[in-house]
Formats: sequence, C-alpha cells, structure tokens
Amino acid sequence: QVQLVESGGGLVQAGDSLRLSCAASGRTLSNYAMGWFRQAPGKEREFVASISRSGVLRSYADSVKGRFTISRDNAKNTVSLQMNSLKAEDTAVYYCAGKISGGLYNSIKDYDSWGQGTQVTVSS
Repeated sequence: QVQLVESGGGLVQAGDSLRLSCAASGRTLSNYAMGWFRQAPGKEREFVASISRSGVLRSYADSVKGRFTISRDNAKNTVSLQMNSLKAEDTAVYYCAGKISGGLYNSIKDYDSWGQGTQVTVSS
C-alpha cells in the first residue's frame, strides 16, 4: 500500500484560499487514482474531488465545483487540492485517498489507502 500524508490545512477566513497537498511514499503514485474527501464534525465523510492516474479525468462534488481544483504531479508523487473562495461550510478534516487503478472514483468504499487528514477551518 502507498503511504499518504496530507499537509496545508489551517485556519482562514471566508473568501480566502488554501492549497492542500498529499505526499505519497512507498509506491509510485502514477499507478493510483486519487481522491480528496472531507469530514465535518458530526457528519459522515464525503467526496470532494477525484483525479485519474494520468490527471486527464477529474470529478468534483457539486458543493465545490468551480471553487476547488484537484491536480497531481506524478514526478513528485504528490496530489494537490487548490481551494478558493472558501466558505464556513468547507470546515472539515480533509483526507486524501488512493486506489491502484486506472479509473475515476468518487466513493469512499472504492479507496484502500488513506492519509491521516489535515484540518481546514474557515471562519465566517
């Protein structure tokens, strides 16, 4: 399994931007479809964005479409999530996830490798 470590979370104000990164070790990330998920207090973990191995295919939750951008740099073994126009409802722990596959996946159950998460707090 690939080991995933998220970074870049923090406390920001509504309207600000943050860039989350997910660094992989132990395996070549180019073999993995990747995703970002988030979990707010008292809520279930939910899909945010996903990207295929090559980076050509991308998918977003409706709640973040137009504000968030997922990208990857396979040479650096990293996946990023650029978050713009942040809202208070974006407050959550953000997790990156990986699946050794060539497809595009939006469901938690599809992924078998997870990071520990990074906290994003947006004050209104």
